[in-house]
Amino acid sequence: MKILVTGVSGRLGPFVVKDLEAAGHELVLSSRREPPEEIRHWPWRQGDITQFEDCLRMLAGGGFDAVQHLAAQPSPTDHPDLRKQAEAQGISFDATMKSNIMGTYYLLQAALTYDVGIFVMTGSNCALGHGYRISDRPFPFHYLPVDEAHPSDVEDSYSYTKLAGEELLASYTRAYGMRTHMVRAAGICDAARRRAMADNLKPATGWNPWLWCWVGSEDVASAHRLLMEKASEIEPHGVYFCNADDSTALEPSSELVKRFKAELLPLVQELAGHASFLSNQRLRDTVGWAPRTSWRQHRVD
Repeated sequence: MKILVTGVSGRLGPFVVKDLEAAGHELVLSSRREPPEEIRHWPWRQGDITQFEDCLRMLAGGGFDAVQHLAAQPSPTDHPDLRKQAEAQGISFDATMKSNIMGTYYLLQAALTYDVGIFVMTGSNCALGHGYRISDRPFPFHYLPVDEAHPSDVEDSYSYTKLAGEELLASYTRAYGMRTHMVRAAGICDAARRRAMADNLKPATGWNPWLWCWVGSEDVASAHRLLMEKASEIEPHGVYFCNADDSTALEPSSELVKRFKAELLPLVQELAGHASFLSNQRLRDTVGWAPRTSWRQHRVD
């Protein structure tokens, strides 16, 4: 398959590129900045997804079978706790909305223009709304572990854009027949970060609003590839939690709930051992995906 991969200069980009490359696909890369040397042997088209003309140029010439869309603003730049930090880095308060909403829209429109049939995008578990809370209102859990059917309750712009992005993709499936899939990745960790997690592990001192969730970079990459390769065999649109089977915590998951959120105990359906608070079962069942990485293998007791 001939594939455009956006956001290749980001942390996830090289992993997706190398996974697709190993499977024998033909790639064209795109990002605002030059990609890392390890993947620079593929054609690169510099561009900014917030500019429609750039998105058209990324797909110029046609012949693409799929888009693997990784480019995004990775946090809410207008969040009360993060806005000053973003502005200090020269990032405008509306960067999240521009990149994650208009950027996705422009790229979908460019894909439509060039008759691209498959669009796979890196989403986020934040589409649930459990992280980046702004108010004092706690996230309203209905059950644990959470799956894709669980209602969302977003408050910040990043979580909103990831949730809205899912519906935007679904609308292109309904209207145009494009096969679209969103990977709800959770706490993406490369090998170095996994080793650091093991080296710095300490007992929990409170409830983690991010639910101690994580996933290996290589595992997100394989999810992207499998959803694309099996697109003709599965439902035309889908949203999938993509996270490891276990948590990043030292303590068993049920113990964390009992110690820090006892009011949630009646909502627990199954949390054996260090089980994740997010269920990846749908991704497993749909394309045969399974996480291959581990941070616990680096632990020295």
